[in-house]
Amino acid sequence: MAKITSLVIYIRQNSRFVKNLGIYIRNLSVGTNGGNNGSEEIKLSEKRFNPAHSQDVTEVAKEVCKVIRSKPKWETTLLSDYPSFNFYDSSFFCELLKELNNVLLSLRFFLWLSSHPEFVPHPVSCNTLFDALLEAKACVAAKYFLHSFSFSPEPASLEGYIRCVCEGGLVEEAVNVFDVLKETGYRPSIETWNFALQNCLKFGRTDLLWKLYEEMRETGVLADVSIETVGYLIQGFCNDEKVSRAYDLLRQALDDGLAPYNDTFNKLIYGLCEENNYDRVSEILHTMIANNRNPDIFTYQEIINGLCKKRKQLQAFQVFNGLKDRGYAPDMVMYTTMIHGLCKMSWLGDARKLWFEMIDKGYLPNEYTYNALIYGFCRIGDLDEALKLYKEMHDRGYKETTLSCNIVIAGLCLHGRTDEAYDFFREMPSKDVVHDVVTYNTLIQGFCREGKILQSTDLFRELLEQGMHPSTSSYTHLIQRLCEVGDVQEAKKMWNDMHNRDLKPMVCTRDHIISGLCEQGCAVEGMEWLITMLKSKLKPQKQTFDKLVKSLIQIGKLDDSLSVIDSMFRLGYKLEEGTLNYLLNKLCKNKYQFVQSHLEEIINFN
Repeated sequence: MAKITSLVIYIRQNSRFVKNLGIYIRNLSVGTNGGNNGSEEIKLSEKRFNPAHSQDVTEVAKEVCKVIRSKPKWETTLLSDYPSFNFYDSSFFCELLKELNNVLLSLRFFLWLSSHPEFVPHPVSCNTLFDALLEAKACVAAKYFLHSFSFSPEPASLEGYIRCVCEGGLVEEAVNVFDVLKETGYRPSIETWNFALQNCLKFGRTDLLWKLYEEMRETGVLADVSIETVGYLIQGFCNDEKVSRAYDLLRQALDDGLAPYNDTFNKLIYGLCEENNYDRVSEILHTMIANNRNPDIFTYQEIINGLCKKRKQLQAFQVFNGLKDRGYAPDMVMYTTMIHGLCKMSWLGDARKLWFEMIDKGYLPNEYTYNALIYGFCRIGDLDEALKLYKEMHDRGYKETTLSCNIVIAGLCLHGRTDEAYDFFREMPSKDVVHDVVTYNTLIQGFCREGKILQSTDLFRELLEQGMHPSTSSYTHLIQRLCEVGDVQEAKKMWNDMHNRDLKPMVCTRDHIISGLCEQGCAVEGMEWLITMLKSKLKPQKQTFDKLVKSLIQIGKLDDSLSVIDSMFRLGYKLEEGTLNYLLNKLCKNKYQFVQSHLEEIINFN
């Protein structure tokens, strides 16, 4: 029954078959009535409608395409629908690929063919499908196809494959293909090399960039090096924080008459700013001008941003004003960067001036600009103006964010309005604004500063209950305050918890614990902490030494106090005069002979 149904479907879909079938029936009828049983006519008719015949390949391809597009599970019935057709013919597949005009459906058909043991993939079919996958930029499918079937693509196709997989982020696959092409003696164009280098940078694989660079050297491609090549290599050095090598390569390229484009110069300028090497930044600017690569707005943006990050806001402001004098128009990003930098210096007058200048230029403040100025007012303690600006930002349609709330909370805590900050904190969830670790840390620090240790520890527990991961800052202020109020044991528990979470304590945290131990009369244990610090090549604060020395003297540990003083002097600290006199008095009472023989040395300690 199933075979009859399939035959009916085939007849309905194939008008030519209907016509041929009519001829076949008529000829059969004639043959039956004739004397030779119609054998010759039957053979002739079979040849005419045999779909495997070259003249019918296109028609069958069209029909199969319709089936593939319309029938979800066509793989289960296709052979029975076309029982006499040879689907394994390579010419048919090429025709189907052209008619189907859908490379992924064509791949599906090819995989269906491959599921039959009698199918042997033809090189022409494989190459045709592979090239079609590349043209469609189906990089994952192309990679699968290349590694699943034994065929040898043309070198030009492999070069196209390099571009295809690079665009899809499979840069490691691209680098491997260069090795294959090298073995065949084929040399890709410098454009293909550059395309691969560019995508290594794009996807953060400088390790592969340097591997390609070595292959370029080995194959002699560097003789054809272009401006783009130099640019990508310089950017690679900068990404790997090898700015001096990037600078050397730039000088070499300029000597060879190759002046990279502005984006490369900008990248190098950014790296030099990160290294605080502003003498070379100035040199690069002059070099750009001398090589007709006039610094653009992005160049100055890198310089200003770099200076602000290095807390050189004054120099950044000078560059900012200089570029305006040269006729450049700062954009929104540059205005925001400069306003934030000025606010960090507490130059609110200049920041406000830039704010209104920006508006006059047609740039309306965005949430980042608002946050920068709000931060500035919080910094100088003008909280009323900060809150007024915060409300204005909200009224203009900018949503409250965790960042903006954290700025306000920090400002309130900084200026002793911690209870207001806490109320602000509690209102955040009702505004669909989430707390983060910074929010908790800021409030913990604020409460600790005001001596509200109970509120601080409650917030710390809440932080943990919310499933957040505390940071070093979460512990530092709590440990300090616990030591100051005499709860050193709890401080040490927090220290151990911090270590168990693989958090690296700040150096000052150890100072707080040593001071706390001294206050509790545990100077010997404090000395053990000090020794551990020195062995770890950490430098304790001067007041830590002073407190420990006094505590050791008080409990009669004079030898230990002298040992601590020795370490203190080795680090370049001086002993307070009062502590020195106290030490000498104790030594005279307890070790007179020692003092008499070493008096000059003791005095010269200081």
